Amino acid sequence: MKVVDVVRTMEAVAPPELAEDWDNVGLLAGDLDAAVRKVLVCTDVTEPVLAEAVAAKAQMIVAHHPVIFQSVTRVTASETPVVFEALRRGIAILAAHTNFDAAIGGTNDALADVLQLVDRRPVTPAGLGGRCKVVVFVPPDDLPRVAGAAFAAGAGRIGRYRDCAFFSHGIGSFYGEEGASPAIGVSDRHEITEELRLEMVCPRAKAAGVCQAIRSAHPYEEPPIDTYVLEDFPPGCGAGRIGKLKRPVTAQTLIARLKKAVGVQRLLVAAAAGEGGADRKGMLVTTAACFGGSGGTAFRKAVAQGATFYVTGEMNHHHALEAAAAGMTVACLGHGRSERLAMVRLAARLAELHPKLKVIPSQRDQDPFSVV
Repeated sequence: MKVVDVVRTMEAVAPPELAEDWDNVGLLAGDLDAAVRKVLVCTDVTEPVLAEAVAAKAQMIVAHHPVIFQSVTRVTASETPVVFEALRRGIAILAAHTNFDAAIGGTNDALADVLQLVDRRPVTPAGLGGRCKVVVFVPPDDLPRVAGAAFAAGAGRIGRYRDCAFFSHGIGSFYGEEGASPAIGVSDRHEITEELRLEMVCPRAKAAGVCQAIRSAHPYEEPPIDTYVLEDFPPGCGAGRIGKLKRPVTAQTLIARLKKAVGVQRLLVAAAAGEGGADRKGMLVTTAACFGGSGGTAFRKAVAQGATFYVTGEMNHHHALEAAAAGMTVACLGHGRSERLAMVRLAARLAELHPKLKVIPSQRDQDPFSVV
């Protein structure tokens, strides 16, 4: 088996297209053609985890958090020691981060299983704020300039590939009315001209900028630009999970389930007092939500959908106050702890998909914080 085989499996389990625009997922270090017999699965690629991989004679690490997140200008023993040592040892590193969070069976589904949620759905479904396709018709001689402007504005990226586009040949026609200044031909008569159809995908958030870049680079007075929304993810993909409980239970019961699942005795819990000063942790919960890692402001969407219990990895002080004031009980597991359960399950899944591949869940992958 080769590294590329594991990469393809992970792309099926956690499609790269599900990753947030700011994320860095996929194969971050290593050789696609290198042989692999043993894989270590972890949340963070730290020096102890890398030493564990070396001791286990693993040829590859599958991690949740990217070991290379921002751009690096050099890979040296002093500036990027973990990446340098992994490459020196011939160990490939793959990251499945926000794409694994959003995937079916990923980080958030693991938490939803602990809560025992049924009829679950994403808090924010994939596709809302997802991708679109931009299409423009352009004269052949102007194609490089127009395509280049669109790529620079954020179009044409698919997974680990950039400047992706499709071109097809055709004939366009127009009639420039009085006052028009056509780039080809003259006004006040019908014109027929050779054109190329240029198609590119882009994030919806960047579509307006891409269209503006095309207009600026296009020779036509009125460039013909079309945008199409792409909804190509299976139902159930997206950020967070929300659902009903099999039967209503108290928030305290859900907290106990979480403690048992992640193996801790204490959690950070935020909850406003109920009427008459009653402890909300004793109130029944019928709808709950989860968001692995950093819950940020996603709890607002969960509240709007009826959730009264919310589990995440971490939440800042003011968001916790806001969530509690909205009648929600929030349980924070710790960023890494909220994700590690899913990585253990991922190791089992990889082993099932590749019986000849030895897959090891890391034993030295630890949360940086502990409760003392």
